[in-house]
Amino acid sequence: MLKRQWMLATAESCTGGMIAAACTDLAGSSQWFERGFVTYSNAAKTELLGVDAALIATHGAVSEEVVRAMAQGALTHSHTQVAVAVTGVAGPSGGSAAKPVGTVWFGWATPGGLVSEVQHFPGDRAAVRSATVQHALHRLLTLLQAANS
Repeated sequence: MLKRQWMLATAESCTGGMIAAACTDLAGSSQWFERGFVTYSNAAKTELLGVDAALIATHGAVSEEVVRAMAQGALTHSHTQVAVAVTGVAGPSGGSAAKPVGTVWFGWATPGGLVSEVQHFPGDRAAVRSATVQHALHRLLTLLQAANS
């Protein structure tokens, strides 16, 4: 990020700002971390990130379509080149047969494009949220390293 003078924004739902906190725990992160959006409610996703309410109504907040819109919205509503977005069901309630507790959608937006994927994490709420933060940042690092090669 520093080498390319890129800045990062986060758009978080189920983690409630934990990814931004993990980033800003690092000394010097102001050189590459620009802002974080905590968009826990559907209204916040729409108001802060520009996610179309009809998209949420059609696919649900925990979906590939919504996480991709969140990642794009984070770029659009910040001064960054890179964004990571997460939306999921951390539990202990809120899951369904189609989207059980532990289902988390990820979106990473870089100058190279937009990547999304779903993961299913075991454990309680704390374990799901912790695994989400770790996966979001590990995959971001992998994508950024690929962009540098």
